[in-house]
This record gives sequence, C-alpha cells and structure tokens, in this order.
Amino acid sequence: MTTAAYRPRDDKLTIAEVCKDLKISRSTFYDWRAKGRAPRCIKLPNGDLRIRRSDYEHWLDAREDVA
Repeated sequence: MTTAAYRPRDDKLTIAEVCKDLKISRSTFYDWRAKGRAPRCIKLPNGDLRIRRSDYEHWLDAREDVA
C-alpha cells in the first residue's frame, strides 16, 4: 500500500503530532520530557525530536487506567 493515508507502524511522529493527539501544549510535552514522563524520543542530527509510533502507543498503553 502506498497511499498517503497508510502509515507504517514504526513511522516517526513529530512533537507537534504527539501534542495535537494528546491535546497538550509543546511546553507541557517538554516539561514531561524533562521529568522523564514523556515517550522515548529520537534526537535527529539537526536537534529535532521524533517519536516512534510503536514507542508512543506503548507509552499510552502503560498509562491506561484500569479501574
């Protein structure tokens, strides 16, 4: 499949995409990152951060409230 809607499981998400999905500000994301509470990031040579989709989904699953 090569359509624009298809995204491989381990594609890389930008910080903006993660913040939009979580409905949080960038500053909140970076605060979580400084406290070790954000999903694992990949730092690119230009300093930008990316998050593997699988790492993000695992991070979300780990925070699921099982009431």
